[in-house]
Amino acid sequence: MTDSSSKLTRIGVFYDGGFFSQVSNYYCYQHERKARLSVTGLHEFIREEVAKAEGVDKRYCQIVDSHYFRGRLSASEARNREVLMAERKWDDVLMRTGIVTHYLPLSERDGRIVGEKGIDVWFALEAFELAIYKRFNVSVLIACDGDFIPLVRKLNTLGTRVMLLGWDYSYIDTEGKKRETVTSVRLLDEVTYPVLMHGLIDDKTRRHDPVVNNLFLPRKEQQHSSSPAGNASPTKAPSSAEETSGALADAPGDPENRAVQRGRLQNLKEGYGFITPENGGNNVFFHWSEIRNKDFNDLSIGDEVEFMLGENDRGPIATAVLVTGPPYRQAADAGTAR
Repeated sequence: MTDSSSKLTRIGVFYDGGFFSQVSNYYCYQHERKARLSVTGLHEFIREEVAKAEGVDKRYCQIVDSHYFRGRLSASEARNREVLMAERKWDDVLMRTGIVTHYLPLSERDGRIVGEKGIDVWFALEAFELAIYKRFNVSVLIACDGDFIPLVRKLNTLGTRVMLLGWDYSYIDTEGKKRETVTSVRLLDEVTYPVLMHGLIDDKTRRHDPVVNNLFLPRKEQQHSSSPAGNASPTKAPSSAEETSGALADAPGDPENRAVQRGRLQNLKEGYGFITPENGGNNVFFHWSEIRNKDFNDLSIGDEVEFMLGENDRGPIATAVLVTGPPYRQAADAGTAR
């Protein structure tokens, strides 16, 4: 069947993995939905949007190729940061969905992770080359960076329409500072079909729309899924105080502050909270990403915790936080795996 006579609208999907990870974490920990994005739900949404934009039946809109681009830590560094299992589980999700993964190695320099920027070049080269050889009618970019404008212009020269799924959002980082991500206006102007996802998701008139609601994983499914950012909690909590203290002792940090601190959760906000130390003193800030053995959304005020004391430019912060009870220790002692 020739291209001109075919009714099939061929869709290629390309993920900026770092951006997608941040968005999924935002909805899981800071947005009122408290749920992770569903890749399968997102693909169904894409088919719906392309069918509407192209004026064709959804049955003739098919995702024929999808690719995920991300920088990745070495196995030993991922193990040290306690994200190795989470990365493997996320790979399982991508594999089951038929998404091809593209990873570039990350490295650590002066305590900072570097090397993510190079993935954008690979993203652009693959997206352009695949559009030529696989003749996508529509290329869908899940991204927000204006660096992708040259890619969009190149795709336009091929006659490939480009749909952009972008998000604008703000969040509190590990240092308690407000961070904001905004999709490039210039990028939105260059694409054929710009879609700002946060507006659709927060649109009260679509709160019962199954297409929008299916963008998120059900609660029970989230417990067996992993964060695309690699920050998901381990699947089982330490079953004793000895195991808990041992896990903390292995946590990275300043050797002068390696003593285990104990306390209770005093307050919980959108993606962060405060701990009241057992030995008194001021409440200590912690970020959701520092919780080691439980999902942030499952925390309760009053939970007993153990943590390492760290520092940022605002003062003391809690790192490597472990929930020890109650009620978490009771569940662990009874042999309940989270």
